[in-house]
Amino acid sequence: MDLVDIEARTALVRSRIPGVSFVVNPYLGCGHGCLFCYAVFMRKYSRHHAQARWGSFVECKANIVEVLRREVGRRKKPDSVLLSSVCDPYQPVEQRACLTRGCLEVLRDFGWEVEILTRSSLVLRDLDLLAGMPRLSVGFSLGTNDERVRSILEPGAPTIQSRAAALKALHDAGVATWAFIAPILPMDPEKLHALISPNVDYILMDDLNYRGQVRQVFFRNGWEYALTDEYAGEMRGRLTDLFGLRKIEC
Repeated sequence: MDLVDIEARTALVRSRIPGVSFVVNPYLGCGHGCLFCYAVFMRKYSRHHAQARWGSFVECKANIVEVLRREVGRRKKPDSVLLSSVCDPYQPVEQRACLTRGCLEVLRDFGWEVEILTRSSLVLRDLDLLAGMPRLSVGFSLGTNDERVRSILEPGAPTIQSRAAALKALHDAGVATWAFIAPILPMDPEKLHALISPNVDYILMDDLNYRGQVRQVFFRNGWEYALTDEYAGEMRGRLTDLFGLRKIEC
């Protein structure tokens, strides 16, 4: 993993995601290395890794906490923000860099509404902050219940069981929790529902949109059925039935 520090010119980026006004991405790149990741386009913004394999590098925006504090301090009233949209805010490098934690402290100090989306139980490190932020929710990306599928398609990401355990810990601590079932991967929807249902307030779903990136891997593992619109529609329908009113279509 190639790690470098870079300077951020801005921290708050206007969001096109429903429900949040801004996004903050403390990192460029992601150590989880998910093969289906849509954020590979972010390489074109890198001066160091424009041709590098996604998942082989992370660029840490070393000054982002200071930039964020300056930007939110200039705004007349608090707003809403997502951590993060094109990186995982709790990818492994966050353990030492603490950029996400620093951003959270700023957003807490200024009373902003925060949504967190991650694949990592490292978020529990910051439970002392999260439990004291009334306008906060934490979501976990979970596209499958199958650990073999996870290990092949999300080679650097934490296990499914660790995410489910983190959801429970957050839920038990009174933090609002949700799951982003995306992309829809080969899965057993009943088992995924049983694993996370007691500890999520709602779910979002999205299809596997960048199928060309993983087509060969899916065929090699006998998952070609999961590349079709029909499979995605069937899984959405079964998950909708299982989660009922707690489903919000994405």
